[in-house]
Amino acid sequence: MGKYFGTDGFRGKAGTGLKSEHAYKIGRYLGWYYGQKHTDGQRGKIVIGKDTRRSSYTFENALAAGITASGSDAYLLHVTTTPSVSFITNDEGFDCGIMVSASHNPYYDNGIKLLNGEGEKMDDDVQDAIEAYIDSEEDYIPYAEEDKIGKTEDFYFGRNRYIGYLSERAMKSFENCKVGLDCANGSAWMIGRAVFDALGAKTQVINNQPNGLNVNTNCGSTHIEGLQKFVVDNMLDVGFAFDGDADRCLAVDEKGNVVNGDMIIYICARYLKEHNQLPGNKVVVTKMSNFGLFKALDKAGIGYEKTDVGDRYVYECMKEKGYIIGGEQSGHIIFRQHAHTGDGILTAIMLMNVMIKTQLPLSILAQNCKMYPQVLKNVVVDDKQTTLEDAKVKEAVEECTVRLGDTGRVLLRASGTEPVLRVMAEAGTDKEAEENVDMIIGAMAQAGHLLEIRK
Repeated sequence: MGKYFGTDGFRGKAGTGLKSEHAYKIGRYLGWYYGQKHTDGQRGKIVIGKDTRRSSYTFENALAAGITASGSDAYLLHVTTTPSVSFITNDEGFDCGIMVSASHNPYYDNGIKLLNGEGEKMDDDVQDAIEAYIDSEEDYIPYAEEDKIGKTEDFYFGRNRYIGYLSERAMKSFENCKVGLDCANGSAWMIGRAVFDALGAKTQVINNQPNGLNVNTNCGSTHIEGLQKFVVDNMLDVGFAFDGDADRCLAVDEKGNVVNGDMIIYICARYLKEHNQLPGNKVVVTKMSNFGLFKALDKAGIGYEKTDVGDRYVYECMKEKGYIIGGEQSGHIIFRQHAHTGDGILTAIMLMNVMIKTQLPLSILAQNCKMYPQVLKNVVVDDKQTTLEDAKVKEAVEECTVRLGDTGRVLLRASGTEPVLRVMAEAGTDKEAEENVDMIIGAMAQAGHLLEIRK
């Protein structure tokens, strides 16, 4: 991670942590960087999407101004999903893609995600160079002049290409399937319904009235209880909840139970294995995946690779080793034969495919993947690395690990996007999990590192 760019882009509170000046300089660098790579006299081509936050307009305009000032062209997808930007970047031959979004964060945060020409997370060396330019006191990138100045173009029809692509991922029509969508007042508010209606589903949608200030507010994948009630009250077959930029998806079965990302990976991987379509007989998950997933995969005879937390690391492992499914408990799931990033709507389609092909309700498909009770607390400390290396903290982690044995686990890690440590425990009961988390936090306090326990 760099100074500004974390595991999922440059993120911060709009106007303070992330300013329009930052966006302008990012645009300036990318416009110059890709423009000078064209030796045929062509200008660089960069596509930009945004979510529904009010501040997204500011950053979209600042990025486009920087890009065109450096001599490249900016193409605007307007409100769209992160995975659609990834798809369009690769499919239409853009030099790179930019998504303005803070994903699942509150409306007052925003972020800038960069994608390379393949639609994958931007290379670290490019992001490092951008950070150096942002902090430079000298503006060493030349401004374009006369006919070399770039232009901005509407590219909203690119979203239709993406909708068509998603629709082709379905194995069969969704006719007669009663589906609920929670669009989080975010990027999926139009695209989600368009896809499911095109596939013949009887679609009902909630939280699809964005006003710039209500993205993720008591809705979407971070507040799934609303969708749970909606599915039960309307006797739906299944519900899907997305986050602000629709790169995540969690599901709700017909009984109102949550089916999280770990369970979705299990269901889809097991189906693929049974049909000899799971290369290497493995999935890729992170260290934060639930202990219950590992137990269920073991029983199903499916192997797994564990990576650091972050879909970037999941994708890199999948690409390197040829695996086709992986992701996170949060619903960030990658189907690599179809996409280069997590895609919430695609995930919903893949899960629907399994339901329709097996003719089984989601509750039955998920029943063999039991989640262990999990307690996760975020703590602010004086220094993340020093705390992780403290002997008392290490001793507490080891003691908890020995105590739980093969009935659970503990995990202590630094956040990739926030100044906190995450303390997690999984055990047979909530009480047991909480006791282990509190024991580790107590060791931090005793060692003098603890500053605050965040709610």
